[in-house]
Amino acid sequence: MAFVEEYDFIICGAGTAGPAVAARLAEDVTLSILLIEAGQDNVNLENTQMVGGWSLNFDGPHDWNLLSTPHPSTSNRTQKLSRGKFLGGSSAVNGTLMVRGMRQDYDDWEALGNPGWGSSQMWHYFNKSETFHSEPWFKEEEGMHGKCGPIHTSLHPNAPITEAVTKSFVDKGMPLVEDMFASGRTAVGVGHCTRSVWQGERSTGAQYLRDSFDPDKKWRHKNLNKVFGHTVSRVILDENSRAVGVETIVGDGREKKVFRCKKEIILSLGSYGSPKVLLLSGIGPKEDLYEVGIQPKIDLPGVGKNLEDHLTVFVFYEVKQGYTTDHLFHGSKFDKARDQWRRFRTGTLSRSHFGAFAFTRLDDRLRNHSLWNDELRKSQATTGRDPMGLLPNQPHVEYFTTERYAAPKHYANPPPEGKSAFANIIELFSPRSRGYVKLSTSDPKENPIIQHNWLSDPLDVLVYAEACKLGAEIALEGSGSKDLILGAWPPEDKHTEFNTLEEWEKYVRENATTCFHPSGTCKMGPVSDPGAVVDARLRVRGVGCLRIADCSIMPKLNNGHPQAVAYAIGEKCADMLKEDWRIDLRTAAKL
Repeated sequence: MAFVEEYDFIICGAGTAGPAVAARLAEDVTLSILLIEAGQDNVNLENTQMVGGWSLNFDGPHDWNLLSTPHPSTSNRTQKLSRGKFLGGSSAVNGTLMVRGMRQDYDDWEALGNPGWGSSQMWHYFNKSETFHSEPWFKEEEGMHGKCGPIHTSLHPNAPITEAVTKSFVDKGMPLVEDMFASGRTAVGVGHCTRSVWQGERSTGAQYLRDSFDPDKKWRHKNLNKVFGHTVSRVILDENSRAVGVETIVGDGREKKVFRCKKEIILSLGSYGSPKVLLLSGIGPKEDLYEVGIQPKIDLPGVGKNLEDHLTVFVFYEVKQGYTTDHLFHGSKFDKARDQWRRFRTGTLSRSHFGAFAFTRLDDRLRNHSLWNDELRKSQATTGRDPMGLLPNQPHVEYFTTERYAAPKHYANPPPEGKSAFANIIELFSPRSRGYVKLSTSDPKENPIIQHNWLSDPLDVLVYAEACKLGAEIALEGSGSKDLILGAWPPEDKHTEFNTLEEWEKYVRENATTCFHPSGTCKMGPVSDPGAVVDARLRVRGVGCLRIADCSIMPKLNNGHPQAVAYAIGEKCADMLKEDWRIDLRTAAKL
């Protein structure tokens, strides 16, 4: 097989973490870097820049169009697992939320045998990736934000419904801690969530490669080559199990191309994509490879296993007029809002539709259940933690609200003109259920099998139902919102009449949907962990010159949102590569 181009480093995947790795390596102008992306450049894709256009990217050529495998624990529903397929990847279609999680989350990573991944190191990389634009009214915690990174973040101007619900969270025992989602020290509270938005535009992984505020949109690095429309199909190994190149499928798949690598290849294809490429390359559980006719090269049992995700339940309420932003989307107003954004980068499409954010623990409620108490005795005796694997400084659940009717597409009941609705979204942290990713065929053009096994553990269902029950109490009894809520939306949805936990358990199984936070399928761990795929330097076990830098390496999903973590992983991977290859940065062209 003839190699057509050769580079020092090849990064596969130009989504969230990949551009961070590529750009930081390209600071050494003597290196040649290649960044491979299956989708197209996003520079002319309006809906990757207009914050309110995120969902318009789904179900077409800019979506990977992945589907979950049905499972009885979630009523045998198939769920859409949308991922961005263009420069910026899912950072260009997500909720823009920068909820880092708890410091304990990363200290746990380090305690699992991953030196260098504790909270102090991760906060360094969170800050390195960020330029935070504060507001005079905001109580910023000193040292908790970056000031000169490529990802611009800012605060959200709250709609009246957000102010009202925030009062209800405080009323129900969650004190206001304004910067809690950046500091990582508050497990019970309500605060302001930083968004990856600045001056009306979404900030994505593409910011590492070009400044979106530059009128000419020039690339930052002359030694960093980008190829678009190339889907990585496999990593090429030599006779010594060293990664020496990658094969790609160009466009519609009728042409293949090979790129040679002199130093290292880094996979940043995400928690579905990175294990898929490893498996296609013959790296993974040998029984799974034989099943699809691929000869195993490296028997690595953990590839594709340990799939973890956060679930969300959207609970909608109809509210009095004048509190939500629904009126800005009725009739032809969306077109007017889009025109306003195009002309001025202002208006409702210039910002996220999420409002209030809160964390809490559910210990007192869960102690009423024998299932919890039985498991608590066991877990306290063996790990000193609760049955979800958490310490008291880690939350069980996140609540976050919308400022209008906005939800996954299977919720298809927007209020008509003259009516308003918002959602209280309940997100379960630290689920016990785990799934897997495996190949459906040896054809790289086919999507993999993705079985999340959501809610397959009964403790997940119990904790989630209690979280939803508390969420209803916050909305219906809290001082800020109780007099605004007119009932459930749509009216035939009877959740405002629920009195039992069993009703909420059924509601959870029928309505819980992915929060699009897949992780763990190439998890990081020590040699003693048989399920580990990469070591603490992100090197794939048994393979030379191959690393992974994306959320698939998480040994445990953070109790937050993964966007900031993905940037930090990319930043840290680049630093480790520089250290290991002793890259001289005296002539660096820094971001």
